[in-house]
Amino acid sequence: MPRKFFRKYLPSHETIRTHRYIRRFGPLLQHHNLWHLHRRSVAGGVAMGMLAGLIPGSNPVQFTAAAILAIIFRVNLPIAVVVTLYSNPFTIVPLYYVAFKLGQLVLLQGNGGLPPRAFSLEGKGFSEWLPAAFDWLASLGKPLLIGLPLLALLLAALGYLLVDAAWKIYVRYQWRERQRRRMKRARAV
Repeated sequence: MPRKFFRKYLPSHETIRTHRYIRRFGPLLQHHNLWHLHRRSVAGGVAMGMLAGLIPGSNPVQFTAAAILAIIFRVNLPIAVVVTLYSNPFTIVPLYYVAFKLGQLVLLQGNGGLPPRAFSLEGKGFSEWLPAAFDWLASLGKPLLIGLPLLALLLAALGYLLVDAAWKIYVRYQWRERQRRRMKRARAV
């Protein structure tokens, strides 16, 4: 895909290998797939980022999980970490709602909606709000517990397939464009 665009912003393999913080990890962070931009590595990075993005917790937890998954599966590490940002304060509620509904579907539960909010966010400090939020999440129970990992797996598979297909389509398009230019030049001569 647009390798030239990403290469401007990503460090070279030699820079990574000699970086003082990365060098400490030895060969663990020096595998070429962790940093190169090719179809399988980028699609895998997107999949690992989608998977790690639904891990409950803050961004550092998700970033760390995405990095560990990228190292284990040897896919593009920066892509995996950046993709986790799809779950953010604006998207987390709809994502958890979809996960809850997916969990209900798998458990063959009725059409029941979310449990009523047992707390009001207005006028509460963080120390009061956080336990109330955890109590509400706990009231979601089994449907969320089953739906969240299932949604993460579905999004990871969908992300992989979409990036893989888009990459192939882009490469075919570029190849056809080169063929057309060659034919045009050959006719002009």
